[in-house]
Amino acid sequence: MSEATAMAQEKVGTLSTGSARTIAYRWIAPKPGASPPTVVFLGGFMSDMMGRKADALARFCATRGQGFLRFDHFAHGQSSGAMEDATVGGWAKDAIAILDRLTDGPLVLVGSSMGAWVALLAALARPQRVQALIGLAAAPDFTEELVWNAYTPAEQEKLMREGKLVEPNPYGERPYVFTRALIEDGRRHLLLNGPIAIDVPVRLIHGMADRDVPYTMALRLAERLASPDVAVTLIKDADHRLSRDTDIVRIAAVVADTSDYSPAARSASSPAR
Repeated sequence: MSEATAMAQEKVGTLSTGSARTIAYRWIAPKPGASPPTVVFLGGFMSDMMGRKADALARFCATRGQGFLRFDHFAHGQSSGAMEDATVGGWAKDAIAILDRLTDGPLVLVGSSMGAWVALLAALARPQRVQALIGLAAAPDFTEELVWNAYTPAEQEKLMREGKLVEPNPYGERPYVFTRALIEDGRRHLLLNGPIAIDVPVRLIHGMADRDVPYTMALRLAERLASPDVAVTLIKDADHRLSRDTDIVRIAAVVADTSDYSPAARSASSPAR
């Protein structure tokens, strides 16, 4: 199947994950008889599934005959909901429902920024399904580390009192909305304060020119992960988006490598205990 044929056959749909909660998705089925795992792309905060990285990975997986699934988080893109009602726990539950109901077999999760946090939570919930995890400018715990801790005491008090703060969005016209519910729910899903029981290959790619998420977060995440097979790639001149041609080529290569690195091969290469 050619890339053009596979892209033309991309299925567009919505999945109900709860009362008045529908998640929009796009799905490219694997080529019949293909063995690579399905790649699932999880976008970042206030982004959607039609971004440049997701499009490029969809085309890349199509050329490999590999299944590829992308979706919009609740209150993002074509999915239902308002940001005032969004929480980290809700996003994670939606992602798990997407994995359970739309995919079979092993998975490679690719999480961008906030999507990496959601991917980590999904991997913890479905450890037998996830073959590898890739974090792009990963932002676990961002509600606490990058939002709450960045506010002044006066701003924190206002957020608690009024229920939300609205900020300009440097990447689009739609403003950022940070709610009390988002902050409080985020605290129930923090990962960087202890060991993270994920024991599959993890690849973290982060730009050192990232002004939104410091690259040191990738190093902290690597330290917390239980897996011994964790590699961090720092790109000195890359920003938060990681969407330049050179960045996308690098990401695609990592997707191919982690897809082709089977659990059996991993076990065989592990040192004797």
